Amino acid sequence: MEYRKFGDTYIVRMDRGEEILSQLIVLCEKEDIRLAQVDALGAVDHAVVSVYDVPTKTFYKKEFNEPMEISNLCGTVSRKDGQVYIHLHATVCDKSLVAHGGHANELRVSATCEMVVCTLPGQVDRRLDEAIGLNMFHFID
Repeated sequence: MEYRKFGDTYIVRMDRGEEILSQLIVLCEKEDIRLAQVDALGAVDHAVVSVYDVPTKTFYKKEFNEPMEISNLCGTVSRKDGQVYIHLHATVCDKSLVAHGGHANELRVSATCEMVVCTLPGQVDRRLDEAIGLNMFHFID
């Protein structure tokens, strides 16, 4: 991974073999990013995406191991218990141009990933909502 900072924005390039979510955590820890919006595109050869079912509080995951384009990768960076918390959703297209998408669990770069991380002033934490079963935004006064 290489990156440059321009104002409050990081332009990031991730390379073949790198796992996108873990590399984003490395960036956020190194640069002390506490709140940000993330947008990216690129190509992967391994992806795990999931959909959350609220009534059962269960993530249903699907794994893909084939050449795919990231047609959209977006989400947020926040904090939970002081630790970096990444929440990304991905849409990937297979060689038949069929799109698969959901919550991004794993994404391994096959060619490159071009990412823009726009930092925001302030901090938003996460807190578990027991009724829903997810870590929701918790606004700090």
